[in-house]
Amino acid sequence: MVTFAPDEIGLQDKSPCAGIRADLKMCLLESACCRKDKKTPRECLKDHLVPDECIQLRQSFFECKRSLLDTRRRFRGHKGY
Repeated sequence: MVTFAPDEIGLQDKSPCAGIRADLKMCLLESACCRKDKKTPRECLKDHLVPDECIQLRQSFFECKRSLLDTRRRFRGHKGY
């Protein structure tokens, strides 16, 4: 799996969760569901037709977004890379 950090490849999105979002997007687009069945990533996630790696990335992305809103975690820093 290729991981992207916002500063490594020059992502235009500099938000705290941009690296995880890029990894999740690439994982979904490279899945068999999107390639062979020609479904959208949203449909593949809804039907649970993606690999476990993508599901784990989705959970990590959720945790990153949640840590941005959690006032207790503001001092500890956001999750993600």
